[in-house]
Amino acid sequence: MKNLIPLILSILFISTSQAQEISFVEVAAGFNDPVDIQNAGDDRLFIVEQGGIIKILNSDFTTNATPFLNISSQVSGGSEQGLLGLAFHPDYATNGLFFLNYTKTNGDSRIARYSVDPGNSDIALSGSELVIIEYAQPFSNHNGGGIVFGPDGFLYIGTGDGGSGGDPGNRAQNTTLLLGKLLRLDIDNPTGGNEYGIPSDNPFAGSMVDREEIWAYGLRNPWRFSFDSETDDLWIGDVGQQNVEEIDRAGLTEAGLNYGWRCYEGSDPFNTSGCPPMGDLTFPIAEYSSASGTPNCSITGGYVYRGSEYPNEQGLYMCADVCSGKVFTVDDAGNITDWGSQGGTWVSFGVDVNNELYMADLGGEIHKFEGSEPLNVDEFVSSEVVMVPNPANDQITITSDKMSIATIIISDLKGSILISKENINSKTKSISLSQLSAGLYITEIRSENGNSVVKKLIIQ
Repeated sequence: MKNLIPLILSILFISTSQAQEISFVEVAAGFNDPVDIQNAGDDRLFIVEQGGIIKILNSDFTTNATPFLNISSQVSGGSEQGLLGLAFHPDYATNGLFFLNYTKTNGDSRIARYSVDPGNSDIALSGSELVIIEYAQPFSNHNGGGIVFGPDGFLYIGTGDGGSGGDPGNRAQNTTLLLGKLLRLDIDNPTGGNEYGIPSDNPFAGSMVDREEIWAYGLRNPWRFSFDSETDDLWIGDVGQQNVEEIDRAGLTEAGLNYGWRCYEGSDPFNTSGCPPMGDLTFPIAEYSSASGTPNCSITGGYVYRGSEYPNEQGLYMCADVCSGKVFTVDDAGNITDWGSQGGTWVSFGVDVNNELYMADLGGEIHKFEGSEPLNVDEFVSSEVVMVPNPANDQITITSDKMSIATIIISDLKGSILISKENINSKTKSISLSQLSAGLYITEIRSENGNSVVKKLIIQ
């Protein structure tokens, strides 16, 4: 249940892509505050509106005139409340069941099950609601909202820490409460008078003190999370307090991880009073700044791209920032790339039945992902640049597969240039590190055409 990622490896480096471009192109509009995009295993997309309505977007990007479901009279509105998440049962094609995450008119959270009309697959039965679980929300913000079936068939729910600022009730670290957590329920085998069961491998299964529903904790507001459809890894976009937006990754069977909030905001100490040792915490695989002076404010977690239309982006996790409109990708090693603003208020991602990626703009538009074109032989990418050894002692050798290296710059974490080698004009260059002390550095390798790759360098 413990997963120590050394703090040094959780420090984030953001590179800006020059050799490739990605974009999101509008395919539909006219929605009212769309906050979730889901598919039901066919060629339709289901667009969740915060006010309590779900609409169907067809494969030709027309929207059905009649909503799939309207529960607007049952949800609270405004700010971070409303109808927040939708998940279709893995056997939806045969049982017609789906699940919603919404805040009731009193502001508390409800997870409920609904059924599709057996005679019309475009209409849900509004009177079919079965309440699965409810929990009180002390404040109006930080309600979580994500609801996802995992590859294991269990239902995962992101709850948020209950709101206000700084988690004043220390709820995220309190395992007797459901807030600030990722819950995991067996909705096919209810037990104990509940409408759900507790999976036997939940970390607190059988406990008389801790909540058995908990799968992970120490989260501030996991607004959106997803599973990699190829590796089954769990990816969480956890909204920060004021300085750091956090991206977490875990294997499917890693139970009971503590992601550190309110003790840490990302990898930055926040309020460590009474907190567990760092060795008991799981730090982000990547993060980016939302501090004052940046245009960023709140992460929207996305998906690992597993579509077939853009092979260059295969395996990259995509997320976005609500305020700046920036889209970021994170590779398997935790390197994050800033692709610049895409011009929207991005509040959710979704995938279609073919794993092609979409984003929802709170202003009412749905956009489809368009990746980069296949790489030309004269482009310069990280996978073609090797730096060994790393960690290093007194020397490194940098090699480029295709293009000549023009410049190598090694800087400290403050951005001060410590070593600069120019006019190299070779595919291989060795550099002495004797003047540098042990620590973490940034190495920028520039090609002859001006493109660059940034790599982390650890000196022992």
